[in-house]
Amino acid sequence: MKKVVVTGLGTINSIGKTKEEFKENLKKMTIGIDYITQFDTTDHKVKIAAEVKDFDPTQYMDKKTAKRYDRFLQFAIAATKDALEDSKLDNGEWKENAAVIVASGIGGFKTLYSEFQKMQEKGPKSVSPFLIPMMISDMASGVVSIEFGLKGPNFNTVSACASSLHAIAMGSMLIRHGYVDVAIVGGAEATIDPMPIAAFANMRALSTRNDDPKGASRPFDKERDGFVMGEGAGVLVLESEEHAKKRNANIYGYIEGFGMTGDAYHISAPDEEGKGAAKAIKIALKDANISPEKIELANCHATSTPAGDVAETRALRSALGEHIKKIYIQGSKTLFGHGLGAAAAIEFVGMILQMKEGFIHGMPNLDNIDEELIDLNIPKKTVEYKAEYAIKNSFGFGGHNVSVIYRSI
Repeated sequence: MKKVVVTGLGTINSIGKTKEEFKENLKKMTIGIDYITQFDTTDHKVKIAAEVKDFDPTQYMDKKTAKRYDRFLQFAIAATKDALEDSKLDNGEWKENAAVIVASGIGGFKTLYSEFQKMQEKGPKSVSPFLIPMMISDMASGVVSIEFGLKGPNFNTVSACASSLHAIAMGSMLIRHGYVDVAIVGGAEATIDPMPIAAFANMRALSTRNDDPKGASRPFDKERDGFVMGEGAGVLVLESEEHAKKRNANIYGYIEGFGMTGDAYHISAPDEEGKGAAKAIKIALKDANISPEKIELANCHATSTPAGDVAETRALRSALGEHIKKIYIQGSKTLFGHGLGAAAAIEFVGMILQMKEGFIHGMPNLDNIDEELIDLNIPKKTVEYKAEYAIKNSFGFGGHNVSVIYRSI
């Protein structure tokens, strides 16, 4: 099988519109959570989110195109443009069979909600003919393919908050088995809107720490009370090692292994013991052909929910054994919220940047660590450390579990 390398990174999120800005704000532990400005929250329980402020889509596409694309599609194009520029791929023949798997868990909810309101107020004739292509979640891959002329396998992975890590795993699989030499993978999401905020709030999934936005997302802390909604996109350019070396590409590192499982437990709650997640981690380690002792960093799913954080650390204990006490553990959602289907890709980009630059961002809101996690190494402040091997976990409603092993060079 072919080896899979990462040659390009792109992201847009609440603490970075470029990978350089993102890297610096990760190191400084900048928190991009504040009061919602995209709609009136007067009647809402939750009034905070991690918005991408001052985003101008016309920096990445013409005005006419931007008008026809939902915000999540605009994010997808923006992150892909930066990732492709970072990879320094030219306009050559590679495009004829380049895979595109840019995931979204929810898709164009903003467009759906606004068009529904129009229909209620003005009748069915007022509904935009662009509603469907602006809304369906597979269109992130579709518009990336169209905008950049990428003609290989093109599809979407939809597995709630695990969507974009599934995309990374599937792109790696296509390259490994020789179907393609290049895969554009990641995720995009834009759901800071009245209905999703109300729905997640009513199921008690969101933090209601409205009086302290910066302190609301606090993975692993005793006082965590739910996640904070984020938005944005993360995109990676994957290539076969052979293809990348042939063109003298800059290689960040290798996708060494991945594991994917299902909990078969509950539609939204994790298995309390993290059995499915542990199995995914073990499969990823076996696939990478490494022992648990090789892992130095775990970038966790860590949503800041009472049940989720503990279940994940139980899964890590099961898979890594006593070695878990020797690794660094972090949850990046403390800085830029939970981007749902885009979360894992944004976090993966952040993890790669940290490993390349030799630091591990801290957890600024970790004031009182959960008693069950007291023996774990979860830094409150950024530390200098150049990890070689890391594991990225992502889990989604429906019991979806994905773990990916990454090796930096």
